[in-house]
Amino acid sequence: MSGFIVGRTKRTKWKPWLSVVLIAAGVWQLGGSLWLLAKAELAQYLIDDAWQRQLTTGEIHKPWPWADTWPVARLQLGSDKPLLVLRGTSGEALAFGPGLYETSALPGTGDPAEIQATVIAAHRDTHFRGLQSLQPGMQAQLQGGDGRWHRFRITRTGVVDSRSGVLPEFDTEGGRGLLLVTCYPFDRLTAGGPLRYLVYARYQDSGELVDL
Repeated sequence: MSGFIVGRTKRTKWKPWLSVVLIAAGVWQLGGSLWLLAKAELAQYLIDDAWQRQLTTGEIHKPWPWADTWPVARLQLGSDKPLLVLRGTSGEALAFGPGLYETSALPGTGDPAEIQATVIAAHRDTHFRGLQSLQPGMQAQLQGGDGRWHRFRITRTGVVDSRSGVLPEFDTEGGRGLLLVTCYPFDRLTAGGPLRYLVYARYQDSGELVDL
């Protein structure tokens, strides 16, 4: 009987320490999550600040010194909050916002003799998660580095297999069409896959130098 009591006492003494360890682990995980959220918010603030400085000075500004990308445009889809578009589609660029394919061009830029559409990609579960709700007839707007907004009207959407290496043809209106690309399906639990969801938009006109 005495041996049972001793063993029970030892187990009882461990309980407070076990609780402390579990609480500390929970706090550590919560702290890590809060740090990631804070870092993401800070990054968006720095990217927005870099874009505002570019609109003011007309010069490229990186959001932080070691960044391999910088904001090149601002995109608004329907009535959603505008998204800053970053140069390139590297992992760093897509982690913080939609990315402009380097082989494409913004409205009013590039070689006029070449037909170049504006092609923008983003992750399906973050910045382009609302792409599936866009319908033909809805508007999209794109602000260039000069501050001018260019208006587009969505004409169609579709799903393609990226393994074919060929995107369906669409009317680029003299190189000024807009193509939005993200992975598909939207509810896929794992990243990757060959399917891409595309949204096509036809150029309408350029608007005033206004801020949204």
